[in-house]
Amino acid sequence: MGGAVSAGEDNDELIDNLKEAQYIRTELVEQAFRAIDRADYYLEEFRENAYKDLAWKHGNIHLSAPCIYSEVMEALDLQPGLSFLNLGSGTGYLSSMVGLILGPFGVNHGVELHPDVTEYAKQKLDFFIRTSDSFDRFDFCEPSFVTGNCLEIAPDCSQYDRVYCGAGVRKEHEDYMKSLLKVGGILVMPLEEKLTKITRTGPSAWETKKILAVSFAPLVQPPRCESGKSRLVHLPPPAVRSLQDLARIAIRAAVKRAIRQEAASGGGGAPRTTPRLKRRRVRRRRMETIVFLDKEVFASRISSPSEDSGCEGLDEEPREGEAPSPAEARPEPPVNLLREKVLGLPLPEPLKRYLLYHRDK
Repeated sequence: MGGAVSAGEDNDELIDNLKEAQYIRTELVEQAFRAIDRADYYLEEFRENAYKDLAWKHGNIHLSAPCIYSEVMEALDLQPGLSFLNLGSGTGYLSSMVGLILGPFGVNHGVELHPDVTEYAKQKLDFFIRTSDSFDRFDFCEPSFVTGNCLEIAPDCSQYDRVYCGAGVRKEHEDYMKSLLKVGGILVMPLEEKLTKITRTGPSAWETKKILAVSFAPLVQPPRCESGKSRLVHLPPPAVRSLQDLARIAIRAAVKRAIRQEAASGGGGAPRTTPRLKRRRVRRRRMETIVFLDKEVFASRISSPSEDSGCEGLDEEPREGEAPSPAEARPEPPVNLLREKVLGLPLPEPLKRYLLYHRDK
């Protein structure tokens, strides 16, 4: 599914295109998309396709198109401290972006049907935590992934503030999906060929909004055991943080505040951000949606939310003398100020490592 916006040369340019087409509309969602490089969730031999607005599938591994994830993130209306359940969590790409917004006191759970994909998601999560500077720039709610069929969640599980399902939901399963939601919560799922947002306004009151025409492969129906009973999926219990962990969160937050105060007072502590080169081309076109799931192709044609035929094929003329030098084309990476500050504290090395979550980078 995808094709709503032009391909980008890198992750930032892809996000620029999604903003231009009004798929990304809020600052929180934009920050989350920029913080996690979509290519990191691709297999190495397919990375060149990461910045196209297209779905990708290889074996059981699947990523939806960026325009779909954008609409989902905007519709969920995420806030720090909320609980989130991702049904069909796949590579963990969406769950990790959500975790950047939920913060350290949120809940972030995912259910994935295929054990190999669950393992893949855990590997990608570990790589993000160990190597990405975004982990230090945000307060992260680490996702927890379990394997199982999301239609077999144990009836005694907790309800969630936000729920997303990444496969087509039959009308007969709508009430089941709603039962996973707290009062005041938001459920986003493909329902009857429409990406649908359902808000629970009371114990038995709902508001429904159709967001976008989509075509998803349906949820896999659970098989029955020989005994006739289903294999219930048990989600992680509520986690109680240790005093040591709470102290680490508080210290990191205090260091970040000090960095912001230094930057505001002109103390030279402002982070160096990577300069972004001027985009040369902006194109908007009709969306060709294509879903690759379970060895079948489902296709439909819909319009981009901000379709404007007057901008078709718009090219910006390069300005005289604008060609970047090799140094400008490969700018220095930004400084991880939190890491520098922690390493400069008069503390034992093991404690510094703990404050940095024992990260390699």
